[in-house]
Amino acid sequence: MSQRELWERYKRYLCVSPSLGFSLDISRMKFTEAFLDRMREPLKAAFDAMEELEKGAIANPDEKRQVGHYWLRASELSPEAGIGRAIRDTLADVHWFAEEIHAGRIGPQTAERFTQLLVIGIGGSALGPQLVADALGGPADPMKLFFFDNTDPDGMDRVLAQVGDKLPETLTLVISKSGGTKETRNGMLEAERAYKARGLEFSAHAVAVTGDNSELDRYAKKNSWLRTFPMWDWIGGRTSVLSTVGLLPARLQGLDVDGLLTGAREMDRQTRQRELAHNPAALLALMWFHAGNGRGTHDMVILPYKDRLLLLSKYLQQLVMESLGKELSLDGKVVNQGLAVYGNKGSTDQHAYVQQLREGVHNFFVTFVEVLKDREGPSQDVEEDATSGDYLVGFLLGTRRALYEKDRESILLTVPDVSPRTLGALIALYERAVGLYAQLVHINAYHQPGVEAGKKAAGTVLELQRKVLSQLRGKRGQAKTAEELATAISAPDEVETVFQVLEHLAANPDHGVSRTEGPTPFDARYQVA
Repeated sequence: MSQRELWERYKRYLCVSPSLGFSLDISRMKFTEAFLDRMREPLKAAFDAMEELEKGAIANPDEKRQVGHYWLRASELSPEAGIGRAIRDTLADVHWFAEEIHAGRIGPQTAERFTQLLVIGIGGSALGPQLVADALGGPADPMKLFFFDNTDPDGMDRVLAQVGDKLPETLTLVISKSGGTKETRNGMLEAERAYKARGLEFSAHAVAVTGDNSELDRYAKKNSWLRTFPMWDWIGGRTSVLSTVGLLPARLQGLDVDGLLTGAREMDRQTRQRELAHNPAALLALMWFHAGNGRGTHDMVILPYKDRLLLLSKYLQQLVMESLGKELSLDGKVVNQGLAVYGNKGSTDQHAYVQQLREGVHNFFVTFVEVLKDREGPSQDVEEDATSGDYLVGFLLGTRRALYEKDRESILLTVPDVSPRTLGALIALYERAVGLYAQLVHINAYHQPGVEAGKKAAGTVLELQRKVLSQLRGKRGQAKTAEELATAISAPDEVETVFQVLEHLAANPDHGVSRTEGPTPFDARYQVA
């Protein structure tokens, strides 16, 4: 198309949200009117299903659960009065607790007040809070945030080194719905040890967000932690950022959580309407379907041109891929659905992978995210009539044009700023788009059997390790190969895993396993002295 033809297509398909200052440009996605007509009936069914979900239907049939993250920002829509009351009461508790912490009325064991916050969680219990903290935080925040979001010992040591001498001023927030998530449990125990090493009582610095009567809930109450906050059964981890999972750390950081909720509520209102031209979530879902032929055949590249949105692609990676990456359809057929997401920030990544996007494998479409406001206050010119921010938008529009010249499709999402209201709306937009797309391809977006399978497999590995250690300790001083040990513990088919476990054990001093070299790596012998 010529630039003039593109302009006419742009005017025809631009979706604008005046109240939020959002716009969505899908004109450079090469769909046809026939495609939109063909999708009207499937989209109507998707809208029907979303209505039932918001009314309290069992929208997660595999786990027989309601799906209620939309109620978090509109408690009056919840299907039961008790749920709505719990949402409002909990938000009030979050505000009260943060005010008490900031005023020093709830304080640490030895220091004057809490000035740091260590958040321990994984998956949605970390990605959402990290996105909000990085996007909205600043040097004037009353509390500085740190995260344990893995079970990597060195990673936790690095975080504790950054906290340093301010550990006595540090509040620790442990987030786990079941309380049985091993990565989070391990982080909690590592943090507890760090406090004890400083002569501090962990319980005087600890708060939990967890399910009622969960393993973590019982542990926190038994050890007299400062507080526990609820994590409801009808909220999934990847859609939990606007629950206590994300609101509590954000409010403790000093951020405007009411603004987050307001933005999400306004976007929900816009994305409930069935007029396609005015529903950006429905348009996103349809563009994903178009780009990937309803099968996820093309990856989604997220390129926000704003440093504060650096973590957006990482956050969306979980939201989209964990929701849409499913083996089975809702009626049990093998469909192997999914939509791969990757990305980083512009214009940094024009110097990384845009070369391949323009001239390499054509297996993707791009979503550019433009932020209109450059900074607080004016900018200086870096050359005549051009600021740094002007260059940033120039690189965005130039890159989009360069991709289009090579027949690469793209979406442009424009937002006014990176404020609590805008970020809340952005989160809600993608939550709704995921829900609608899942209905279009007939899958359950709200369970994660693949994640559970990985957890079970990890348990199998650790059980093999226990058997190997028991065998070595029972035969102290007797060095054996991996194959000999696998046979000795009656797991000859697991010899590769046994070998890898032994290599890890021998590389660390924790269990007293030593390694003697052999002619090949597989002839190495292991023992406990």
